[in-house]
Amino acid sequence: MKNLWDPKEASQFVENSLQMRVYSSRLLGNNSDLVLHGGGNTSVKFQETNLFGEVEEILYVKGSGCNLATIEKNGFTPLRLKTLRKLAEVENLSDAEMVRQQQMAMTNPDAPSPSVEALLHAVIPFKWIDHTHADAVVTITNTPRGKELIQEIYGERLFIIPYVMPGFKLVHKVNELARNVDWNKYEGMVLLNHGIFSFAESVLESYTRMIDLVSLAEKYLEKNSTISSTLTHDSVLGEAFFTEHPTLQTLARIRRKVSEIRGSAMLAQLNYGPEARSFSNLPNVKEIATRGPITSDHLIRTKPVPAVLDPENMEKSLENFASGYKAYFDRQTNGQQTCLDCAPRWGVWPGKGTVAFGRNITESGIISDIVEHTVKAIQHAEAIGGWKPVTEEHLFEAEYWVLQQAKLKPRNDVRGMKNDTPEFEGKIALVSGAASGIGLACARELFEQGAVVVGLDLNPDISNILSEPGMLGIECDVTDQKAVSEAVLVIVRKFGGLDVLVLNAGTFPAGQTIEEMDEHTWSKSLAINLTAPQQLLQSCVPFLKEGIDPAVIFMASRNVPAPGPGASAYSVPKAGQTQMARIAALELGEFGIRVNIIHPDCVYDTGLWTPEALERSAKRYGLTVEEYKGRNVLKKDVKTKEVARMVCAMAGSVFAKTTGAQIPIDGGNERVI
Repeated sequence: MKNLWDPKEASQFVENSLQMRVYSSRLLGNNSDLVLHGGGNTSVKFQETNLFGEVEEILYVKGSGCNLATIEKNGFTPLRLKTLRKLAEVENLSDAEMVRQQQMAMTNPDAPSPSVEALLHAVIPFKWIDHTHADAVVTITNTPRGKELIQEIYGERLFIIPYVMPGFKLVHKVNELARNVDWNKYEGMVLLNHGIFSFAESVLESYTRMIDLVSLAEKYLEKNSTISSTLTHDSVLGEAFFTEHPTLQTLARIRRKVSEIRGSAMLAQLNYGPEARSFSNLPNVKEIATRGPITSDHLIRTKPVPAVLDPENMEKSLENFASGYKAYFDRQTNGQQTCLDCAPRWGVWPGKGTVAFGRNITESGIISDIVEHTVKAIQHAEAIGGWKPVTEEHLFEAEYWVLQQAKLKPRNDVRGMKNDTPEFEGKIALVSGAASGIGLACARELFEQGAVVVGLDLNPDISNILSEPGMLGIECDVTDQKAVSEAVLVIVRKFGGLDVLVLNAGTFPAGQTIEEMDEHTWSKSLAINLTAPQQLLQSCVPFLKEGIDPAVIFMASRNVPAPGPGASAYSVPKAGQTQMARIAALELGEFGIRVNIIHPDCVYDTGLWTPEALERSAKRYGLTVEEYKGRNVLKKDVKTKEVARMVCAMAGSVFAKTTGAQIPIDGGNERVI
């Protein structure tokens, strides 16, 4: 493991211990082999003068929920060290009361709640303390001879603590074992099946000790265990295999079943890389994958074990996981806990790889990262004696820890009302023509309401326009059926399925009478405004059938119910779109797919309505541009965002029982009315 300490950069913080704590914490946090997504914690002790002029010893410890990789000074919580050390000597204390007492010891009430391991940092008598869940160290401890191997690797350099549930029990155990211990003889401490601490009076020494100690574990694994690939030359498959319809339709079915078990939409992130596929091919994968996680710190993300998917009956294997999880809960509960949902957070798909399930792109990404580290740890441990995490009883104790259960209670906003989950969280939406205008507004509104959104557009800048995590822009000519089909497969492979389709891409050709119409204008408009949505819908239907409350919205036009002269090249294909949508509503209803139509008009904040287009349209009606723009009943422009909100309403629960409907959003058109 590389030591990333930069003396020049660190020299800026010599006079500021808290800023130095930020610097070294980030060095640890940015190494995923040490900590993952909020794991681990660090601290520093120094004196501060309070409001009354009294000098106090203060412990600054990482705040609960803060991420070492990105932590700032305000991510550390200041606590009175004297109070914490007294608290650590109490004989019995519930974890809930421990947290309450820690909060009372805070010197800044605006700071985050302190790490649940704050007391442990208080009793370790060093200024600088680093704690990580280093993969190599925890992997070695998760074996039948874990303690012996740690002693073999480190000799007397580490204070070894048997596995104890994090919280006050762990503090009490460390205090008990350390009664007559000279801490100065140790460079760190190993918590079996949990993690490693390093400590020192110098920040550099504590950081360097962590890197050196973990490096020894890595070298041991490198020497004594290898991960052999189970992939033959024939099974080293390219990406093309994983864009095949059968594979991706199965992925969509898996996602739908997991969402059904959880009771809310989930994303399904497939990892089909060679390491994941090799692991999934192991003959004993079901047995070794279901023993437990690397560390109990991961339980809130991953649950104790994954679902091992049966290629012959995916749905049944997921049902078996759910019933197995409920049986685990029933075996271990004392009646005081609330059972979590029974859906898996990840799965092993034999021959294909692993799948992470999350409510949003952040959650599925975190789980996917943890799984990637987990499968390596399992295989390394198997090579040095066997993968043996903590017992089921310990797993349950950690998963159903009172401090975790408290997170299940509904949180209220400032008005005392429950905070609702975003309408489209866990949903996957596709919007065509998403680089500008109504399409871009739809993409952003769906994203703001929780969906992951993929936008198709001819504009090569679409990938930059939709660049936030959870958005994906794909350059695509919607008249190219092959390109459209490939784009749909990319979406399913990346997110696990498809739930919402907004058919928005279109063109508004220059006004021509039927007599004046040239073949190119007519054919181009038909291709973009009629054939393209048909082809995109056709490519999406197999996946929409596996979607979560699937919905299709056609972006038609006021010109359908109320056409005008000189616009046949636009109005005719839009009318065809409307008829196609009506037929689709009839054909797809039995699969639960709703198909509805929006007829927008007077939407002038789009690229469609150039000054020239406005002048042409106004001239056809013998009006000025201003008269033309104010010709609706309400005398109001319609904004793209307002159309987007209507799309979200039609894709969501408001229109849950509506299909085949045509909704105008035009400020009121007399002819339509």
